[in-house]
Formats: sequence, structure tokens, C-alpha cells
Amino acid sequence: MFPENRPRRLRRTDTIRRMVRETRVHVDNLVYPLFIKEGSSLKEPIDTMPGQFRYSPDMLPKLAKQIAAQNIPAILLFGIPRKKDATGTSAHQKDGVVQQALRRIKDAAPELMAITDVCLCEYTDHGHCGILDDKGQVSNDDTLEVLSTVALSHAKAGADIIAPSDMMDGRVGIIRESLDENGFEHIPILSYAVKYASTFYGPFREAAGSAPSFGDRKGYQMDPANVREAMREAAYDIEEGADMIMVKPALPYLDVIRLIADEFDSPLAAYQVSGEYAMIKAACERGWLSEDACILESVTAIRRAGADIIISYFAPRLAELLA
Repeated sequence: MFPENRPRRLRRTDTIRRMVRETRVHVDNLVYPLFIKEGSSLKEPIDTMPGQFRYSPDMLPKLAKQIAAQNIPAILLFGIPRKKDATGTSAHQKDGVVQQALRRIKDAAPELMAITDVCLCEYTDHGHCGILDDKGQVSNDDTLEVLSTVALSHAKAGADIIAPSDMMDGRVGIIRESLDENGFEHIPILSYAVKYASTFYGPFREAAGSAPSFGDRKGYQMDPANVREAMREAAYDIEEGADMIMVKPALPYLDVIRLIADEFDSPLAAYQVSGEYAMIKAACERGWLSEDACILESVTAIRRAGADIIISYFAPRLAELLA
């Protein structure tokens, strides 16, 4: 006999499990990050990120059409220039690598949303995210004008969304002002509002050649131990004009995603970063985990925590699985 007054657990067939599922990941939630390297006919494997590549701009039309055909709504572009200097000049040149990529993508797949990362670390010869002062420290205020120039150049080249990732104070406000003054009021800003100084960025820095040549980025990225600071950073960026905000990395900071989703009404993105991707790939290649199941579980956790947008290198495979 079933004990009296004992609650029954729902017995789940596959169909029932789908019917009562509380959290759903849809292809519309996905953004696929891409590394764009200046040059031609390039499709370079990234050793630290199996299955990912550096593409030259001329390789993008075919790729963009493939991504759009999978119904992935957006891509996030990171540029790797030929030449770097102390002030990241190539980041805002009219024929810069991201600017070239945007024009190619928009010609080939205009329906595909192009988000551009705005930062200087890939473009400076010292690898830091801003301009250095005469003491070798990142100068927040000197960097702001350059960032607004980069953002404007991306908008002129066809970017649909501008995503500043530098973590300089005040950069959202100055970028919003620059876009508005130049007729790009309609371009949204997706701010890397909560970007932790994380060890999980290692594979990305190898892929983009953006590791700092000295020191680290703990002076302007967030301490992984802090939560209240995350709430302040998100509030500041929203107040300055951010249309969407981001938490990065994702899986180690699910608690932060949940708190921000509960506190703010702005759309929330979470970035499943290179280190998260590399860990899953490495374990699955050794047969320790089931790759497809692990991909789905990890992304579902990010969605369950409260993310509306999930930036993931697994996006093409996820699109297949979700289909």
C-alpha cells in the first residue's frame, strides 16, 4: 500500500518530461563568437579550443550563411589585426579587420545580427584593455575616447549591437553619447557589465593573441569573490544607457546571474567562455563525459539561472541538438 498522505512523485515518460519541463533553451537564445584574423583564405585551428577557428574576412560569407541557415540569430566578432601598437590604432580604422568582416557578413547574410566586441586588448602591443599612462598603468579616462571611436567605426561598418568589454568606468555613457550624436540612436549596447578577472579566459587569450605582456587585469576586472560589486556594476551600466548587460564567465557565476536577473529588468546575457568550452571538450575527448548531454546540461543551467542570451562556442552544435 502507498503510505497515507505521502505526496506522489510524478512518473515521467519522455513525453511527460518534455511537457512539464520548467526551463527551455531555444536557438533564439544563442550567440556564436567568432575570431576574425586579418589576411585572406585563412581558417586556422585553435589548439586550445578544439573545433574552433580563426577566419579571415573573405571566409565569412559562406560561414555566415551556414550560421543563419541554422537559425542562430547572432554572432559576436573578435578581431585579430596584423599590426598592434600602444594605442590600438587598428581597432578603429575604416578597413580594420572587424570592419572588413562586418561588410562581408552583411552582404552575405543581412538577417544575421552582428555584435562587435569593443576592447583594445587584441589591438595593443602590451595586451591591456586600455591606454597606458607614463607609469605603465591603464588610464581609464584616456581610454574612453578611443573606445567611443572604435564603437562608432563598428556602427558605420554595419554592426547591429555594440558590446564594450573593456571594463573602463564610464565607457557605456561615452559610447552611447557618440552613437547618438552620429545618427546611430537605434544601435543597442550590450555591456560586459559584470566581467570577472577569471582564469577561464586562458584559451581565448591564446586564440586572440591578447594576453597582457606584463601584469594582469585585476585592476579593472572584477574580483571573483565579489557579488555586491556585480550588482553595482550592472546598475551603473544600465544608468549610463546599456540596453542589455552581461555576466562573464557563466557557469562559475550562476549565482550572480540569478541575482542580477531577479534585480534588473534589462535583458541579460551570459558568456560560456573559452575555458568552460575547453574543459568540456577535453573531458569529452577522453571519454569521461558525454559531449552532447554535457553541452545541453551546461547551457540549460545558464538559462535556468536567468540568462536570456547565451554566448557559447557550442552554438552550432546546440542548434543541431535543439532542432
